[in-house]
Amino acid sequence: MTYDTRVRFQCDLLIDNCKVVMPDLQVEEGLSIAIDQGRILAIGPASQLRKQYDPAARVEGQDKLAMPGFVDAHTHLAQQLLRGGVVDEPPIIWQRILVPFESALTEQELYTGAKLACLQMAKAGITCFADSGTGEMAPVIKAAIETGMRANIARMSRDYGSFIPDRFKDPAPIVIQKTEELYKAFHGAANGRIEIAFSATSLQTTSPELLEGVAAAARQYGTIIHIHLAEHLKEVQQCLTQFGARPVEYLAQHGALGPNLLGAHAIQLSDREICMLAEHGAKPVHCPTSNLGSHGFPKTTTMFALDMQVGMGTDGASLIDLDLFGQMRLLKFAVNARFGLPAFDPFTLPLQTLFKMPTIYSAAALQLQDEVGTLEVGKKADIVLLNWNQPHFHPAQRLFPMLVMVAGPRDVNDVIIDGQVVVKDRRHQLVDEEEVMAKADECLQNILRRASSVQ
Repeated sequence: MTYDTRVRFQCDLLIDNCKVVMPDLQVEEGLSIAIDQGRILAIGPASQLRKQYDPAARVEGQDKLAMPGFVDAHTHLAQQLLRGGVVDEPPIIWQRILVPFESALTEQELYTGAKLACLQMAKAGITCFADSGTGEMAPVIKAAIETGMRANIARMSRDYGSFIPDRFKDPAPIVIQKTEELYKAFHGAANGRIEIAFSATSLQTTSPELLEGVAAAARQYGTIIHIHLAEHLKEVQQCLTQFGARPVEYLAQHGALGPNLLGAHAIQLSDREICMLAEHGAKPVHCPTSNLGSHGFPKTTTMFALDMQVGMGTDGASLIDLDLFGQMRLLKFAVNARFGLPAFDPFTLPLQTLFKMPTIYSAAALQLQDEVGTLEVGKKADIVLLNWNQPHFHPAQRLFPMLVMVAGPRDVNDVIIDGQVVVKDRRHQLVDEEEVMAKADECLQNILRRASSVQ
């Protein structure tokens, strides 16, 4: 690209003189990134862009590496106040603990936990997330907007299940109506940062009528369907017993299997089901710590052999940290131990494929691959700057392997979402971090007091 240095253009922000992870996942040095109206305007040599653009604000990029913001393609912001509360608990945690906990939260507690999660995500390099939903999602949306996050929000969809509190399930038409109301109120809010999806929370709590209604509504509104898919063997057993079909077959029978399906976990799948997902362009999303801890081992290599786009999520913070750097490495070593070592195949999950999971593949799961997931001119300016001037990055023969295998939330220095500087020098610019943490601590004490009074 050539630049006419006689003409200077205005732009909102210039990230000056940094290393950049390019769309082909090569790392180039000495580049600048011009941003205007929330989008990447130009990426080029620092010396040229300094002459070409007159920015309203500037971010120093010296000794920093710019990468696309991570997309957490499956999480639960309603569970943030449960941190440390479900360790070493026997399965099935979501039925015994998570659903009762979420159903007991006040709107203020839900909002406080969601705000805490958004704060932590931003500081961990996560700029976008997909929440599969709980009861009333307006408090979660409010938290996402206030913290500058990009989010795809679903509302919990359940119409039966003896273990589900009555306030957490409705007849199928009411379930769909409530998500439609959420869509009309919030879809496209915050300059398009908020999108609303439809959900079939779990096939264990979704009737054929509800599944068909969700599929039809998602087609009508052009949204994704966010579902927990083949998470537990019990789910498969119930599907076979109740409907005479395995989970993916059940989805296909009721019109819910397509490229807009985000299937969180995707663990207890037969080879035939994986082929069906691939044929329909559906998007599995792995949550490594959650899956390996209590669900089983994903057939990740089979999915990639079929050219599937497999996203990545954290599955909330009741058991783990909101850290997609760590999730990548866990999956890398686990897949190599399970599939690579027995076949003497050290390349069973290459680094470039691994890095695509929480970036462009997760973006695709949210139907955002044309907007985020890579740093390209015209895409949304969701950019994370890592502080590269630290002992654990030196010396580095190759930069990209160091990014994937060494970097972590501790290295996130600046975060830009939709062109806005949300984190600067490790401090969140839109919220008072100490106040958010203090309110979360206060909410937890209130919850524990209520629980003790019931016992």
